[in-house]
Amino acid sequence: MLRITECKLELDQAINKNSETTHLHKWVVSHLLCSSKEIISIQIVKKAIDARKKSHVFFVYSLDISIKNEAAILQKKLKNVSIAPPPFTYQLVTGSKPLKNRVVVVGFGPSGIFAALVLARYGYEPLVIERGKDVDSRDKFIREFNQTKVFHKDGTILFGEGGAGTFSDGKLYTLVNDGRSKVIFDTFIKHGANQEIAYVNKPHIGTDALRGIIKGIRQEIISLGGEILFSTQLTKLIIQDGALTGIEVNHSEIIPTSICLLGIGHSARDTYELLYNQGVYFQPKPFSIGLRIEHPQALINVSQYGSYHSHPSLGAADYKLFHHALTGRTAYTFCMCPGGYVMSSQSEEGSVVTNGMSESRRDGCNANSALLVNVNPEDFGSLHPLAGIAFQRTFEQRAFVLGGSNYHAPIQKVSDYLQNSVSSSLGSVVPTYRPGVTLANLHSLFPAYINDTLKEALLVFNQKIQGFAMEDAILTAVETGSSAPVRIPRNESNQSNITGLYPMGEGAGYAGGITSSAIDGLKTAEEVIKFYQPINRRKL
Repeated sequence: MLRITECKLELDQAINKNSETTHLHKWVVSHLLCSSKEIISIQIVKKAIDARKKSHVFFVYSLDISIKNEAAILQKKLKNVSIAPPPFTYQLVTGSKPLKNRVVVVGFGPSGIFAALVLARYGYEPLVIERGKDVDSRDKFIREFNQTKVFHKDGTILFGEGGAGTFSDGKLYTLVNDGRSKVIFDTFIKHGANQEIAYVNKPHIGTDALRGIIKGIRQEIISLGGEILFSTQLTKLIIQDGALTGIEVNHSEIIPTSICLLGIGHSARDTYELLYNQGVYFQPKPFSIGLRIEHPQALINVSQYGSYHSHPSLGAADYKLFHHALTGRTAYTFCMCPGGYVMSSQSEEGSVVTNGMSESRRDGCNANSALLVNVNPEDFGSLHPLAGIAFQRTFEQRAFVLGGSNYHAPIQKVSDYLQNSVSSSLGSVVPTYRPGVTLANLHSLFPAYINDTLKEALLVFNQKIQGFAMEDAILTAVETGSSAPVRIPRNESNQSNITGLYPMGEGAGYAGGITSSAIDGLKTAEEVIKFYQPINRRKL
């Protein structure tokens, strides 16, 4: 195979799949100075939008080419042509130590899903426990909450099948460079995701499509002998001489196990406290807090794509911004949702937390993004390992009260936030947050270093995206869940200080987002697989 980089197509040439395939073939023939008949196959490895010049927006590709007379092509020493790297292979060797009981996976978010999946594929028939509901029941609970405003702690968008990412944009791009991402993308594609996620620069699935895909992965795990129990919460570790011998669930049932993969997510605060009280080591970790900001999606499209903003090949534009402020803090955008919605995302009664989501078509009227400022353990006001959780709660409970103590989110127009005045009315941007919003002054939520950093960043970002600080843009409070406020230390085999307890994923402080969490779940399961024999529980 040959790898060709910097292949460029005009937007009109990639208007649909057939046109794209035809023009890529023509480009390869022209670039390699060969005949069309010599080309055996063309595979897209990467596809990105080059919008650095708004006067000329186009697609750029990396391609893997199978071709006759490959050696002759290489002898031409053409620009951007080289031997393709070998494809990533995922083949594990199972260990030799017998397992008396099944491996238990706690949590069915990205790390738990992919840990359970690889364990099932290699014959370990894992037992998965998940405190929340299956994805269909989750959707029902969320709709009911938006109508009744009656909080159900295990019926939020944070707990349940697929984890918090199920009700988000389904973003898959990550800064983690790991071949295991191919396993994850291939699995999503196998269960219904668009094949483009394997090569587009910023892949996403969309919450509407992700729900069905997650159910398909669940069925694969079950078909391979795995078992998944919903509404089943970890309530105690059974520990003898520093080693795990079992777990208690729902304060009633004991499940014997010496191996527990802990993928609880960063919103399971009661589980954090349970583990800490049972002697599991924790460390405080930096994270970020801030607001959600909403703009008209059309404004973002024009800013990013110029006169090409309405071209059908492009779709909704995104952005990623950061600024090192005079306060010494960094402000940045996170989890940007093109054509999306701001979601209610609290995990505890009497609090308000926001998140963002988009559906697969990203065709909503507004764009939204978290607008965050970094905070450090020194800001938490305590040296306690779980102090970051108390720090989060402070702002979430303030937001609840400021919103009217009825789960409405407090909102403010950007112009009023910059002037430190309560918004008296809405403008052209209609907030998407449900179950409702309340006009307020968000200055009262934060200490000065947060407000000063956000205000400075808004003006700087307005220079990068014209209209970012537009008068009518909406700020919605509060965003506290960008990452875990703790880390659970683990050794070289991914075990905590309790032998047999394997912390993993975002909740353990080792990932941020769907793909990196899933990768960490695979890596953690691999530690079990390489040491222990598969188990067939039906023969026990």
